[in-house]
Amino acid sequence: MADALLDVRQLSRRFAALDALKEVDFRVEAGEIHALIGPNGAGKTTFIHHVSGALQPDSGSVHFAGRDVTKLAMHQRVAAGMARSYQITNVFLGLSALDNVALAVQGRSDAGSSFRFWRPVRREKALFDEARTYLEQVGLHAKSGALAGTLSHGEQRALELAMALATRPQLLLLDEPMAGTGPEESARMVDLIEHLARHVTILLVEHDMNAVFRLADRISVLVNGQLICTGTPDEVKNDASVRRAYLGDHL
Repeated sequence: MADALLDVRQLSRRFAALDALKEVDFRVEAGEIHALIGPNGAGKTTFIHHVSGALQPDSGSVHFAGRDVTKLAMHQRVAAGMARSYQITNVFLGLSALDNVALAVQGRSDAGSSFRFWRPVRREKALFDEARTYLEQVGLHAKSGALAGTLSHGEQRALELAMALATRPQLLLLDEPMAGTGPEESARMVDLIEHLARHVTILLVEHDMNAVFRLADRISVLVNGQLICTGTPDEVKNDASVRRAYLGDHL
């Protein structure tokens, strides 16, 4: 079997008396949207924390693009090709949309930015031109000059994705991108994720089952810190153990 882009092996994490993750094996193949679903408290966000480097496991390992990244910090994993969005939108509300993305481009450090602080950063045309391309990808080109704090919740979620794309990831970790959005904004986010999937591999954590079954190539189901099923949307939808544990309330 070819190496997966993301290969998590026997990952375990315990908090006091709680086994948050129990020997989880999980693979994401390059080019797919792989959704991770499960009931509240199943360990989904804890799992994403371990993949992104926010937490270290008690045992097990995380391999990315053929490299063991288990001991790498978050910024090192970003540099290696991972990017992440969060359940709670994480943008600089007092800066424009363009400046938010330009900071992400500059932070990547290879976009032609000189970091010469005596020069106005807006003179660095390549940096801002690149930032505009990411805003265009998420449908925010017309809002480039708007303060992030004036954008709608859905637009702020899209801006966060533009900032993630500015790191040029191979793998995009999306933690509940539809959280807090209304039906129209959720529909726009689904369309955006479909568009992004043409260019980047996506690991999606989401409670909106309509979105999951529309978007995902494969789905894994996490319950009480353990994976109980991985398969195509049809395989997962028709799995009796998944229905008992989770989907019975959603379908």
